[in-house]
Amino acid sequence: MRPAGITVIAAIVALEAAALLIAAGWYGSQLLTGAPVLSFWGAVFTLGLLLGSSIWLFAVARFLFGGYRWPRAGALVAQLFALTIGFPTLTGGYPLAGLAMLVPAAAAIVLLFDKRVIAFASRTGGAPPAL
Repeated sequence: MRPAGITVIAAIVALEAAALLIAAGWYGSQLLTGAPVLSFWGAVFTLGLLLGSSIWLFAVARFLFGGYRWPRAGALVAQLFALTIGFPTLTGGYPLAGLAMLVPAAAAIVLLFDKRVIAFASRTGGAPPAL
């Protein structure tokens, strides 16, 4: 039986992936409309980074929801990045945006170390037996 913590973590990670996808769409539209950038290829790299991160987080959410072991590390790293960005955002004059990053990240980190989540997310999904 899937614990509620897995569902909450997967939802948080999927929402973060959706936010990155929205940011990539906005960034790409700005790039196409000719918004000034210091380096065109740097902007293209940033767009690729946003898209790649979004795809990665969607995969982490999907496989974590399925009970695999490996996405727990990816989810933890994503939450640590959210904390790293959330604290300066909170203290830099954007308290709502900072809290929107900090609260879900903290909840996901706590839930990632719940014993029921760890027990459920232990599937390895290895190759079929050789013989």
